[in-house]
Amino acid sequence: MNLIDATTVTVGHPFRGSIKEVPDTGYRAVQMKNVTPEQGVDWSSVAETEVSGRRTDWLCDGDILFAARGSRNYAALVENCPEQVVAAPHFFVIRVKPGEPLLPEYLVWFLNQAPTSRYFRREAEGTRTLSIRRSVLENTPIAVPPLGKQQQIVGLHATLRREQQIAKQLVRNGETMMDAIAIDLLNRHS
Repeated sequence: MNLIDATTVTVGHPFRGSIKEVPDTGYRAVQMKNVTPEQGVDWSSVAETEVSGRRTDWLCDGDILFAARGSRNYAALVENCPEQVVAAPHFFVIRVKPGEPLLPEYLVWFLNQAPTSRYFRREAEGTRTLSIRRSVLENTPIAVPPLGKQQQIVGLHATLRREQQIAKQLVRNGETMMDAIAIDLLNRHS
């Protein structure tokens, strides 16, 4: 199965020029700097801006942002989405078709895995800035196991992410402890 068989793929909002911060408009635009594949969208960093034209491209929970430009292509899940938010044109927005037995969380995981990353690197175009064409994304081969299996994979991935966060915190705690020991030694022997 290809991605387009179970989803729709659209391009982010077509801003002209750079996206300027304009307070008190009620509209927001998610940009590359607001998104990581590990944490998703950092809503506190998404600035308000002006959005022109009649809108049908508002983001909603369950949408997937796909970073199509640059050296690292990745997918991130849209969760806890405020109203009246669009994606910058650097993103493709992937939405699972209604009735498809495909969890957006699973699809994000799948799109970020090594075999899919290799596919994107192989198909990327450009000399200075690599990019993935929409047709390449739409034709991405995907595996869609039964929903129960998808839920297991999503759960396992969430557990792994929590373990990674705990490991990072343990390293930070160890570094802080070592700094405290060094400071104490300097204070005692000065």
